[in-house]
Amino acid sequence: MTPEERLVALGLVLPPPPAPGGNYLPARQAGPLLFLAGVISSDENGVLTGKIGAERSVDEGRLAARRCALTHLAVIRQALGTLDRVEHIVSVNGYVNAVTGFPDSPQVINGASDLLVEVFGEAGRHARAAIGVTALPRHAMVELQMVVSVR
Repeated sequence: MTPEERLVALGLVLPPPPAPGGNYLPARQAGPLLFLAGVISSDENGVLTGKIGAERSVDEGRLAARRCALTHLAVIRQALGTLDRVEHIVSVNGYVNAVTGFPDSPQVINGASDLLVEVFGEAGRHARAAIGVTALPRHAMVELQMVVSVR
């Protein structure tokens, strides 16, 4: 099954790709690599905000990370025309808006990693960083940045 077919089988609908919030590109291809700018957690109602470990839970953060991954899939489709051109996900950098000393950033970013494996299978497995930070743009819960290898 192709990634596009898996999206349909999973009942996933991609959001519209976001417009850049500054003087940068959402994606830049360099040879076989597609570098994706950071995207913040959002849904159809706007930015998913809050500090994990205070007013937001790990489970809410995991869902926010999943939403970031869905947004990245929309950016990939916009850049490449189809997700089927993805050879594999190379790396994911996840940033979690969390209280000082928060130890569970990897659990939060699993929301994105799990979705990528659901959509791409083994090609969705990637190198990763999961970093807790004290603030993110627009008070978002999660920001995600990715690098993808393309055909």
